[in-house]
Amino acid sequence: MSSLTLRNLQKSFGRVDVIRGVDLDVADGEFVVFVGPSGCGKSTLLRMISGLEDVTDGELRIGDRIVNEVQPARRGVAMVFQSYALYPHLNVRDNMGFGLKVRKVPVAERQRRVTEAATLLKLDTLLDRFPRELSGGQRQRVAIGRAIVGHPDVFLFDEPLSNLDAELRVHMRAEIAALHKRLGNTMIYVTHDQVEAMTLADKIVVLRDGRVEQVGSPRELYERPDNIFVAQFIGSPKMNILPASAAGGFGAQPDGTVHVGIRPEHLSLVAPDEGHIVGKVVIAEYTGAATLLHVTLAGGETCLVVVDGEAPEPDAQVGLTAHPKNLHYFDADGLAFGLSRA
Repeated sequence: MSSLTLRNLQKSFGRVDVIRGVDLDVADGEFVVFVGPSGCGKSTLLRMISGLEDVTDGELRIGDRIVNEVQPARRGVAMVFQSYALYPHLNVRDNMGFGLKVRKVPVAERQRRVTEAATLLKLDTLLDRFPRELSGGQRQRVAIGRAIVGHPDVFLFDEPLSNLDAELRVHMRAEIAALHKRLGNTMIYVTHDQVEAMTLADKIVVLRDGRVEQVGSPRELYERPDNIFVAQFIGSPKMNILPASAAGGFGAQPDGTVHVGIRPEHLSLVAPDEGHIVGKVVIAEYTGAATLLHVTLAGGETCLVVVDGEAPEPDAQVGLTAHPKNLHYFDADGLAFGLSRA
């Protein structure tokens, strides 16, 4: 197993800067998830760690080695891609052992490693099947098994569940979490799905435009976002961001407050004359476990509210209230109070 250290890591394609000075420390055995919107650089950063993309500038260490110029096969990493990339003419056993065969690992050792990985991933009864005879989840497990047999120090996952349906994604998410617990390897996982990030990660790295916006545990990012971007990216539904003038009814705010953030699940419905702010229900989206209300305020702002149980009908006037401890305050630069860009 190995730690990772990134110092002022940069990547440019011609004149286009994609990764712009990333600093990051990943501890040995840590599960770190890269998240961010499309085009933020998360997959490029992962490919730089793997060696599939060159480093334009900066330093990349795996363990105590600087690996900027080290070939991918010598970095001690294994990558699991979004596409399973299985050989259709090879069965599960041969797909999992193919990389070892290329590296001329003796047959007995190759078979031992494949058997161990297949048992770990519950593929031991499927070793003679071909990819066309497997479900999507089984194919993904084969791809993970192919990575495991190489005994890498670091596992890299590039959106491995995005091709699966919703139910299977939940199941595979749990399998990957259990796999990390059993193996204890360092894992770096890229996803656009912040729910995956919240449920899997020891530490989340939020990226935007090739820069790190915030690094922290899922709880830290949810409860103490550094800025409006992180506040709205982490959490589903996203945090409400209201002008300070519209949120004035919630009480005193720090001097210089420009926006107030309130998560939909932290708002409560009360009678209009009892609310900190008042609005009209425009849309009520019933999801089974809860109802998501779209409430329009007097100034035209829309506020999302998560309601358990019976919900008011559209056009109903409602009051909204929240506990002061659940309010977030942001300045003119979109930064949470007490923070600095320096």
